[in-house]
Amino acid sequence: MPTQEPGRDARLAVSTVIFALEPGTPDGVAPGAGHGASGRPSLWIPLVRRLRDPGADRWALPGGWLGAGEALESAAARTLGETTGVTPAYLEQLYTFGAPDRSPDERVVSVVYWALVRPEETTGAIDDPNVRWFDPDDLPELAFDHNSIVEYALARLRTKLGYSQIAHAFLEPTFTLAELREVYETVLRRPLDPANFRRTVEASGALVETGEVRTGTRHRPPKLYRPAEPADAGASGLFRVPIAPHLRRSPS
Repeated sequence: MPTQEPGRDARLAVSTVIFALEPGTPDGVAPGAGHGASGRPSLWIPLVRRLRDPGADRWALPGGWLGAGEALESAAARTLGETTGVTPAYLEQLYTFGAPDRSPDERVVSVVYWALVRPEETTGAIDDPNVRWFDPDDLPELAFDHNSIVEYALARLRTKLGYSQIAHAFLEPTFTLAELREVYETVLRRPLDPANFRRTVEASGALVETGEVRTGTRHRPPKLYRPAEPADAGASGLFRVPIAPHLRRSPS
């Protein structure tokens, strides 16, 4: 059985895939940077340009080395702030990637987090030529195995839309059904029938009417909802939102 070569111990790093829903913007313009973007939201991720080998000049996920006395989530939040200026409220551990050949000059194991951010959470994004926002479905060749990591994170996001309340991380505490549907349509990259969406969501028990409406609209003010909590489930038990197709894939 092969053994680890002396002096070649693995190093531990932390990286993060950040998904942001922002209005359509010109290529490479950071969402929230005040460049006059308009239109329907699109899904974006920020990447940072590597300035040294291995992978010099390639784009990569924001991240860095784990400090000796540092918690994993603290390291993820720290490296995000240092490299992108984004401070997400939603940060969750996604997966650990540790193939022996994923870095050419040393063994690196990466604990990957993912973050979902609302528009106001990108207002402090770093405006720098070495930080750029990309369409996660249309990426260049990234450093290391980061294309595979983004692909896995995107598939996981689309899958979780179908059985969790993860879509609400992109929204304000209260929202309309149209705003929620827009999140689904943007992430899934396909339109959803408004009437069917309403019936499915209302039947799921996953939302609770707040008794308030969205003001300032040109038509009848739409109702505002909030995510249901366990206490709201009542006798029906747990709720589920079976809207998204099941696209779960495992990393190779």
